[in-house]
Amino acid sequence: MTAYKGASPLISTKGYLKAAAGILAVEAYHAGSVRTVLYAQGTALRNLTNSISDARASLENQPAGGPRLDQGIRRNGTANLVPTDGNSLAFSRNTRQVLNIVYGAINAPSGLFFPNGLNGAIK
Repeated sequence: MTAYKGASPLISTKGYLKAAAGILAVEAYHAGSVRTVLYAQGTALRNLTNSISDARASLENQPAGGPRLDQGIRRNGTANLVPTDGNSLAFSRNTRQVLNIVYGAINAPSGLFFPNGLNGAIK
């Protein structure tokens, strides 16, 4: 979701923007459903998913004091099924932040999910 929102300013063709908005909406529904099911599984799984969230957050490479873009399914002892900022808006990730997550390292050219890197315009 954060990648689609972050990429939206880069889309200038109305048809593509409309399609991306539709995909974003579906992904938001999926994410909320998955987070609800994971939260319902109990404390052990909540702790595991929060650890995964912490790992992704470590790859955000945010400036000091910047907002944490990745939030676990439990925050301050309660369910966090829809991660948002203080205005209840979804976060955006830029291309580099997305690549940091899929590569598993900050500013890496390849790794984790794409051990040979990506090809095309986004590398």
